[in-house]
Amino acid sequence: MAQTLADRRDIDFVLHEQLKVEELAKHERFADFKRKAIDLLITEARNLAIKEILPTQADGDRIGLEFDNGKVKTPESFRKAWKALREGEWLAVTEDPEWGGQNMPRSVARGAAEWLMSASFAFMMYGGLTHGAGKLIETFGSEKLKKLFLKKLFTGEWTGTMLLTEPEAGSDVGALSTTAKPLPDGTWSITGNKIFISSGEHDMAENIIHPVLARIEGAPAGTAGISLFLVPKIWVNDDGSLGEPNDAVCTGLEEKMGIHGNATASIALGSKGRCRGFLLGEANKGMRAMFLMMNDARLMVGDQALSCASASFTYALNYARTRNQGRHLMQMMDKSAPSVPIIQHPDVRRMLMLMKVYVESLRSLSYYISYCFDAIATTDDAEEKTRLQGIIDFLIPIQKAYTSERSFDVCSLGVQVYGGYGYCREYPVEQLLRDCRITSIYEGTNGIQAMDLLARKLGQNGGRPIVDLGEEIRRAVAAAAEVERTAEMAEKFEQALLKLEEVARHMGMTAMYGNLMTAAAHAHPFLEVCGDVVVGWMLLWRARIAAEALANGAKEKDIPFYEGQLKNAEFYTQILLPVTLGRMEAILSASSVVVDIPEDAFGGR
Repeated sequence: MAQTLADRRDIDFVLHEQLKVEELAKHERFADFKRKAIDLLITEARNLAIKEILPTQADGDRIGLEFDNGKVKTPESFRKAWKALREGEWLAVTEDPEWGGQNMPRSVARGAAEWLMSASFAFMMYGGLTHGAGKLIETFGSEKLKKLFLKKLFTGEWTGTMLLTEPEAGSDVGALSTTAKPLPDGTWSITGNKIFISSGEHDMAENIIHPVLARIEGAPAGTAGISLFLVPKIWVNDDGSLGEPNDAVCTGLEEKMGIHGNATASIALGSKGRCRGFLLGEANKGMRAMFLMMNDARLMVGDQALSCASASFTYALNYARTRNQGRHLMQMMDKSAPSVPIIQHPDVRRMLMLMKVYVESLRSLSYYISYCFDAIATTDDAEEKTRLQGIIDFLIPIQKAYTSERSFDVCSLGVQVYGGYGYCREYPVEQLLRDCRITSIYEGTNGIQAMDLLARKLGQNGGRPIVDLGEEIRRAVAAAAEVERTAEMAEKFEQALLKLEEVARHMGMTAMYGNLMTAAAHAHPFLEVCGDVVVGWMLLWRARIAAEALANGAKEKDIPFYEGQLKNAEFYTQILLPVTLGRMEAILSASSVVVDIPEDAFGGR
């Protein structure tokens, strides 16, 4: 069963051979996380995922959630799994032990989290949002708020959410209408309605803490006048005890395409005029605070998508190895030839190869970003911190948008490998496809991520982040060029990198001095080619390590794995890279057809 969630050998490869995370233990902060400890943690996460969390995947989809008079009942397996998460102290492993954490490196935590998310990301959303709410309090909260809420959240005794969206203010957060008025005791009266609130109501914890965006009466319009408040479901007294239920009530749940196990709620704030909250951070600085949570959430969304893709690939691979159907192509005319496992059919192998290439390269990207956070935490060099943060910032929209789209492609291929069975609920790949679809939509649609990359990240800090990222990639290319089995692939990839730099300059100039509408029309294709080059970098990096391991006499049991890494890079440079180069040429054409077409010419009338 373990092999149907993620690939332990590949996770170990990324952590120990690609990123060499055990070297973090040289720093005092991570001294406890040597190789043996890391491997034990990953094993424990795998065991927890399979024994406790995996049952919530089907239960959340088939049993679902029961809504009755403002309350939500989860399946029994959810409450059991939440108890196991809490007892294992898995909810805030990267945080300070003072507040219930373990000071775990983010890269190691990512390896553990992949198992947990691959088992059921709809269930794990409850924990992810709880951790995000806690980080807001840790970063912006007063000592009083930290004392009241932080440990309760980081230990999972209470859970958290994120209340942004309103019926008339989705992606345009500045249009929100929720209001806040000061009360004599220093708290605030909150009135408004929020929708699409993940994990908004459930029965796994006695309290739910809602960070809420609202506008103080008289504050400026737009995002400049938004403040952030902390609104408990049940009021918390100054001594930490629970008071009366707050006027923050779930009014219903959305019926969704997927992630049925997560309560996507509508929340009415102050419908009886008695909703109270605490100001979190400074007045009118709410969006600045919320972006902290949103950036982490966007990285998490990419990880959620990858978890679906990882599970779908391993399910499909195992199915293809055991499902006999049809004669071997080279024996098609021999009616007496036996049926063979479908993994022997060329088109099935093509699909599996696509799935493997994207799952493994995107795993490396996700873990690399986490490792950059660890590197920031272990250096005192301010310039190096700025460089690494710039690389992270540039990669965030790629990790969210590109990973979610390629992961959905992988999940679609998983259904295809199963054939008709894949379209049936009896098999898990159907649910994975539905669950994965949301990742391209929430936490900022992928179109918004593309505009973020073009309008903010490309020119951030004078364009320094993309230059720094290019230098990182060039180092990997230079290392691969020195290894016989990867030298030719490195040469081909370098041409694509040069072409991407040309495209980036073209997009920047078009946006600033040309036609902004035309540049915006090419923003998503630009994000796509950036993602193509980033995964190519990861694949080349992996292939060079594998080639060196083989040249140095790898153990016999590891040879197929390393050869698979070289085949990944070969497939990328020979099959996928030419398509990427064609997309780059299309961007450079600066076609304005998308913005030029008259609205009536779309048809439909």
